[in-house]
Amino acid sequence: MTSTAPMELLHFHDPMCSWCWAFRPTWQQLRAQLPADLPVRRVVGGLAPDSDVPMEPAMRAKLQSVWQMIQARVPGTPFNFDFWQNCTPRRSTYNACRAVLAAKRLAPESEEAMIVGIQEAYYLQAQNPSDISTLVEIAQSMGLDAEAFAAEVSGATVEAALQEELAFARQAPINGFPSLVLRTASGMYPIGLDYLDAAPMLLQIHTAMEAAR
Repeated sequence: MTSTAPMELLHFHDPMCSWCWAFRPTWQQLRAQLPADLPVRRVVGGLAPDSDVPMEPAMRAKLQSVWQMIQARVPGTPFNFDFWQNCTPRRSTYNACRAVLAAKRLAPESEEAMIVGIQEAYYLQAQNPSDISTLVEIAQSMGLDAEAFAAEVSGATVEAALQEELAFARQAPINGFPSLVLRTASGMYPIGLDYLDAAPMLLQIHTAMEAAR
């Protein structure tokens, strides 16, 4: 995961991370205010590895309580709790991460659209992005070729890219997802998150950029 850019903002995320979903509106505000010469690179961190085992009742209850906690802490974050009745949840997010990487390979500009598509399918439409069939439907809705996308998601190139990003996230100075880190020639600067206001994060980024120059 090397880069020739002298400085970049790393956004560590998982498309099925509920806190990443809650962070999305403020993240969009922050993106709009970043310096024009600061590249942004997304890194999928992989919350949960591949599994075909239905989620245990205790984990189902825990995640539903997390959604409720998020709604209390980040007012206005929408969740469709029908997911827990309509789907068979699995503690598995790697397929969703692969989908982001596959979409990016097929059309670099589709990376963001795939992330949003997964989040909206999961949190608004009560669909299960752990399922390849759901991910293929999202890709089709974006205008990607379903057959090519399915081949990429299950292919060796995307798997290698996923493992590379997972390894990079594990050694980065982060404690979970989402996380922001300013990477400079002199080191990595973690940026404290604010889910309600972009201004404090923007100040941290400017301060770290000045310190690195």
